[in-house]
Amino acid sequence: MAATLPDDLQSPLLPPPAKKPATENLCIDDMLIKHCGEFGRWQLKHFVLTSLAWALEAFHTMVMIFADREPDWTCVAAAGCQGGGGGGGFCSLPAEAWEWVGGRRSSTVSDWGLICGDKFKIGLVQAVFFAGCMIGAGIFGHLSDSSLGRKGSLTVVCALNAIFGCLTALSPNYWIYVLLRLFTGFSTGGVGLCSFVLATEPIGPSKRGTAGMSTFYFFSGGIALLAGIAYIFQTWRYLYIASSVPSFLYIILVLPFVSESPRWYLVRGRVTEAMKLMSTIASSNGRHLPDGVILALDEEASEKTNQGSGNDIACKNQRGDNNDAQVGSILDVIRSPITRLRLFLAVALNFATSVVYYGLSLNVMNLETNLYINVVLNSVAEMPAFTITAVLLDMFGRKPLTVGTMWFSGVFCLMGSMVGNAGVWKVVRMVCGVLGIFGMAGTYNLLFIYTAELFPTVVRNAALGCTTQASQMGAILAPFVVVLGGRFPFAVFAVCGIVGGMFAFYLPETMNQPLYDTFGGLEAGLA
Repeated sequence: MAATLPDDLQSPLLPPPAKKPATENLCIDDMLIKHCGEFGRWQLKHFVLTSLAWALEAFHTMVMIFADREPDWTCVAAAGCQGGGGGGGFCSLPAEAWEWVGGRRSSTVSDWGLICGDKFKIGLVQAVFFAGCMIGAGIFGHLSDSSLGRKGSLTVVCALNAIFGCLTALSPNYWIYVLLRLFTGFSTGGVGLCSFVLATEPIGPSKRGTAGMSTFYFFSGGIALLAGIAYIFQTWRYLYIASSVPSFLYIILVLPFVSESPRWYLVRGRVTEAMKLMSTIASSNGRHLPDGVILALDEEASEKTNQGSGNDIACKNQRGDNNDAQVGSILDVIRSPITRLRLFLAVALNFATSVVYYGLSLNVMNLETNLYINVVLNSVAEMPAFTITAVLLDMFGRKPLTVGTMWFSGVFCLMGSMVGNAGVWKVVRMVCGVLGIFGMAGTYNLLFIYTAELFPTVVRNAALGCTTQASQMGAILAPFVVVLGGRFPFAVFAVCGIVGGMFAFYLPETMNQPLYDTFGGLEAGLA
């Protein structure tokens, strides 16, 4: 009979390995829905801090309305001339017969004599600024998708804005002024798109549209605040300094509390940092990220999660075959038959929208009413447009709303082109302008959301950069349209609004669709 071993010798020397929790691969949208929260305390803080950069963009863009304005003039009694105030009648008078109200230094126009035969130089400098925006949008759109990231690019453009803005105040002559406005435009072109993408990418799919629409409250608020700053600093050189210093303050006081986008970390292969940030988001929102949950690109994410809940829809059916498509460029957008047409239509829409939006904003100089009040009215008119479009966005979808807002603006611009600019008709035209900018402001920020949803993460900022370049091309044209004056500007704005609405019919609807990370995910999702 065999001897029986003691119990302690029958036990295994090593305990059995602990059972590992089941691994669950989730894309960012699913992780936000299930575990982190789509829009909690963390996203609210991040959204507000990031979107403040829009106010800085408004400062550097709209400062030209005040710095390049044509001041009132008055007759010098001793010279024996007649006249006063505006109208350009001084062109036929000798230089000693009149003088600028508020002194020569109040604007660039009075400082460098940009009047009469040189009036085109006002439109030129404004167009050059937007040309710089166009170049900067393309370059920083690419850099924010690649090496610099969203936050790094935003830091760089804000620093350049502050430097070039202050240097502009020291311009010794008109041509140096033009050059510095070009440089300022170059950096300004990257502010909005970097801020928008950084603000909206960590937000869940059901909240992203409304949040994206809300970014433009900061831009409109910046315009209204700029009107107050311009009223205090009525010398153009001091105004440039006063509108540039906030960019320095933003870098020092705000950006240290802003995080990089988890989507950028993920597509760059920095999964550990992305997971750490998602864990922070969950804990800040009072949620918990369970063990075994791993971030993956949409095409790598599990088609079915362990829970099998209805929340799978954000990444469901996004699997694809190209697991290496983690970096892209605008050339990839053009190569893809799906995104090529989308890019063309988005470019056309952004161009038309920008002509109308910036044209109506700059056209306040032709309305012969109080400049500061007009600017505030226009900026205030934009805010209800954002609220209404945000409410209607998830009711009617992106496509119908784009068509509707463009046609709304186009109709009122058409009405503005049919009335004169004297007596009571001056007020009617001003109302048409306010309603025109009301409609187009809704389109302008809606297009940011729409465009961001049309393209995958690997090329989202590059595509936004391209459409922003198209927007800046429209902005380049706008000052020259405005300088022509009369009924012509409103007629051009009407055509842009009505034709642009027709183009929007050919875009797909993106409401309640996933925010794809890769081309493979996009193609599989549409299959």
